[in-house]
Amino acid sequence: MWLLSSAVAPGSSSFRFPKILRRLHSPSYLINCGWLVVVSAAAMSGAEIQRGATLFRRSCIGCHDGGGNIIKSGASLFANDLQRNGVETEDAIYQITYFGKARMPGFGETCSPRGQCTFGPRLKDEEIKMLAEFVKAQADQGWANNIPLTDDD
Repeated sequence: MWLLSSAVAPGSSSFRFPKILRRLHSPSYLINCGWLVVVSAAAMSGAEIQRGATLFRRSCIGCHDGGGNIIKSGASLFANDLQRNGVETEDAIYQITYFGKARMPGFGETCSPRGQCTFGPRLKDEEIKMLAEFVKAQADQGWANNIPLTDDD
């Protein structure tokens, strides 16, 4: 089960489901529990989550396996590290993934300066957006899902 909490009660005029949940085709997977939204893991195994997992596996897992960081402690993809480092939004995750920061290379098609960017394959804008959504969703639930990060799982 995925548990996502909200500071604003569902049903209020300012409540919005996380972007990745708004993209689900069947709202029947969402169960409104007052202050808590519970989403079945099966609901999150759709094409978009699988695509995000594939992108993560292809471009990120070498350093961020399971949401960690083998290069720099304190710079993991867990919510507490993301928040402490000012990277708790999808947009902030997108910016770092696109342009890089410190020892993390950028993966954007027009990333610059060249020395800050990956020498490997670049990602399209749409792919980085999907990857940012995937990472944010994973961070929000503690990287404790059962979504396979390899084709063999």
